[in-house]
Amino acid sequence: MHVCLTDLAQRAIAARLHPGDASIDATAGNGHDTLFLARRVGENGRVLAFDIQPQALRQARERLRQAGLTARVTWLCLGHEHMDQAVPDAWRPHLRAVMFNLGYLPRGDKRLTTTAATTTAALEKALALLAPGGRISLIAYTGHPGGRQECETVRDWLYRQPADLLSWRTVIPQGRRRPPWLFLIDKR
Repeated sequence: MHVCLTDLAQRAIAARLHPGDASIDATAGNGHDTLFLARRVGENGRVLAFDIQPQALRQARERLRQAGLTARVTWLCLGHEHMDQAVPDAWRPHLRAVMFNLGYLPRGDKRLTTTAATTTAALEKALALLAPGGRISLIAYTGHPGGRQECETVRDWLYRQPADLLSWRTVIPQGRRRPPWLFLIDKR
């Protein structure tokens, strides 16, 4: 049986994200998670979408334009480790979800990847910004150079966090040589 981690991540986020809420797509890429978040927050909600590649933001913006949802999204050509500089103070009580899909842009330059250092910095900031009861989903891919290290660094970072601050779990599909990992992190 094939497990689609992006579907699992979206279902897990849907349980915490409601119309009128705020959310962040920390790695906009081609816009699949951005579109999901924009649909989920409704017309009164907001999404911040980060990516360091203008090409990715163009593709994601086009996906949302076709769905008629661009007005719900603020686009930032900025690394996710800087999210604390971009989230308006008014959003903070309503920020219920942050999604990360690590690695590289599909059909893009595979040399441009997320890194362990920027991802853990972004996780620190996401956790600080997230409203109590909010959720972070993070998919880490282990099959590309640096991917396994990034995944293990995220896991090690989570082990160091105080239990009264968050709870977390992983989903790791079995039967694959270098499977991606889904981390679900709930702020207490």
